[in-house]
Amino acid sequence: MTDRDINPGALQVPPPDTEAALLTRAMALVGQPLGVLAAQAGLPQPGAPRHAKGYAGRLLECLLGADAGSRPVPDFTRLGVELKSIPLTSAGMPAESTFLCVAPLKGASGLRWDESPVWHKLRRVLWVPVEADPTLPLAARRIGWPVLWTPDADDTRVLRADWEELMELLTTGNYAQLDARVGQYLQIRPKAANARALAPSFDATGEPASTLPRGFYLRARFTRRILARQPS
Repeated sequence: MTDRDINPGALQVPPPDTEAALLTRAMALVGQPLGVLAAQAGLPQPGAPRHAKGYAGRLLECLLGADAGSRPVPDFTRLGVELKSIPLTSAGMPAESTFLCVAPLKGASGLRWDESPVWHKLRRVLWVPVEADPTLPLAARRIGWPVLWTPDADDTRVLRADWEELMELLTTGNYAQLDARVGQYLQIRPKAANARALAPSFDATGEPASTLPRGFYLRARFTRRILARQPS
């Protein structure tokens, strides 16, 4: 099976009315294996480990009552809270960078930080850690302690500076300079099934061109700091 076999609306769990209700739901999942939670909810069991991240995220959407669907808005629309599952290594560290949203390849000139999808996603986030040790079967991987997070002033300053630098390269068509090394907390990386999956864009001269679709990601070292700040 794949993560697409889970429909986030399958359980018809009502969206939470308050952040406290959302956090209570998330805390009730702590320590539970994905397979047990899926069985209790009557949802498809997890399959191959390569689908781990997608499966965990969709299962959490079902169990917590996320209602945004595929819309480019925070997952819990009433609360303005984004849901992010975060895979952890056996040492308790984030295993990879975290996808935020698709990066615009055209039509984004003049977009401001406070209007951007990146900022809308980051203003309030419920982080839910999930075990990602490759030696564990996907069904046996457990849910960790949730963190409801808002970026502080220093985080916001750096994230905004990263976004502005990356957007400058995007809107001017300087894709050759857009590699994963740009940005302190935020980065842009290709997001495509293969190198042939090109999207329409513009080059540095303003002429129509094609390039790989890209997405905004948070670096693992930043999400590690988020988790480390929380009280034990």
